Amino acid sequence: MALLKPLGGEVTVHMDAPVDAVWSLASDVTRIGEFSPETFEAQWTHGATGPEVGARFKGHVKRNGVGPTYWTPCTVTKAVENEVFEFAVGLDANPINTWGYRMEPASDAECGGTRVTEYFRLTPAWYIRAYWLLLGRLRGRTNERGMRTTLERMKAVVEAEEGTR
Repeated sequence: MALLKPLGGEVTVHMDAPVDAVWSLASDVTRIGEFSPETFEAQWTHGATGPEVGARFKGHVKRNGVGPTYWTPCTVTKAVENEVFEFAVGLDANPINTWGYRMEPASDAECGGTRVTEYFRLTPAWYIRAYWLLLGRLRGRTNERGMRTTLERMKAVVEAEEGTR
């Protein structure tokens, strides 16, 4: 039954900032261009103005940072303030994958702050499984590098913002 497991990966980074500050940054899709090595801009669509389940936005992506460049529709699937922000990529009836951020206050042993995990899961359709079988290891490593870059850039911004308060 291992073939039925979701395909994807995740990266976790500790940020020296309160969970509400991290949530505000991670759930503001209009700021993704500051952090992501592939998605250089995003905008809310269909009347959405912020993170809530069912809200829609589109992301402007430059695949692997070099191209091709395209817009992709996204729909928020989870939005629990200070805990999780998740969205599906692709058309509502047929998403390709799901991306998200989980946030939790870090333990005292970690000196406070927030533990942030960015993750992705591919939709387990047969054609996605075939793609993952052929290119998954390579794309998985690319995604993990991209998630680490995104989280490290977010960390720099949220820690700098908290340092000025």
